Amino acid sequence: MKLVRTIRHSLLLAAALVFLPATASVAADPEKGKEINGVCAACHGDFGQGGKRGEYPRIAGQRAAYLKEQLKSFRARKRINIPMYPYTQERELPDEDIEDIAEYLASIQLPTRPPVFKDTDDALARLLAMEKVMIVPRAEGDIGNGQKIYQKECAACHGRDGRGRGKFPMLIGQYTNYLKKQADSYLKGERPHDEEGATGILNALKERDIQDILAYLTSIQDPEKAEPVK
Repeated sequence: MKLVRTIRHSLLLAAALVFLPATASVAADPEKGKEINGVCAACHGDFGQGGKRGEYPRIAGQRAAYLKEQLKSFRARKRINIPMYPYTQERELPDEDIEDIAEYLASIQLPTRPPVFKDTDDALARLLAMEKVMIVPRAEGDIGNGQKIYQKECAACHGRDGRGRGKFPMLIGQYTNYLKKQADSYLKGERPHDEEGATGILNALKERDIQDILAYLTSIQDPEKAEPVK
C-alpha cells in the first residue's frame, strides 16, 4: 500500500510539472538598449567610444558578460565608483535593462581606421563617421617583452588576442591611460581584481613590465579595412 501511494505521488508530481510555466530566458532588446545608452552617452559617448584621454573607458564592443558583472558590482558597491552608483540602482537600471544595455554595447563595432569618404559626403557626414573611429595611439614600451609576459600571464583570462574571455574584459582597443589607471587601482587595493583572492598577477609584475604589456596591447589592434561611408 505504501508503495502504491509513493508511485501515485510521483505520478501526480510529474503531471504537475508538465503544466508549470516554463522559465524561458528573455532575449535582450537592442532597441531598448540603444535607448538606455542615451544616459551612458553623456560620459561614454554616443557610440560607447569613451573619452579620448581615457577619463572614461571605451565600452563599445566590450564583452557583454563583463559589462553585466561590472554594472551589478557598481550597484552592490563591490566595485566602488561613486558617479556610477546612482545610475545602477535597481529602480534606475533593473536587471532586465542591464541585459539590454550590455548586449547593445557589445554589438557596437568601432573601426580602427578612418573611412574612405566620397566626394558627395558633406562635413557633417564626415564628422559623424570620424567620431566612430577608435584609434588608440601606440604606447611606449618594449613590445617584445610585453608580448612575452602577456601571453604567459594574462592570455588565459583575457584571450591571446586581448579580446577577453567569459567575464574577463577585452583589453585591446581600450585607452592606455584608462588601463594604466585601473592597474594602479588594483595594485593599491582600491579595486578588487577579477581573480579570486586579495592579490592578482599584477602584484607580481614590475612597473616596467606593466608598461610593456600596455605597449604590446596597442600594437595588436586589428586594423579594419577602410570602406566608403554609406
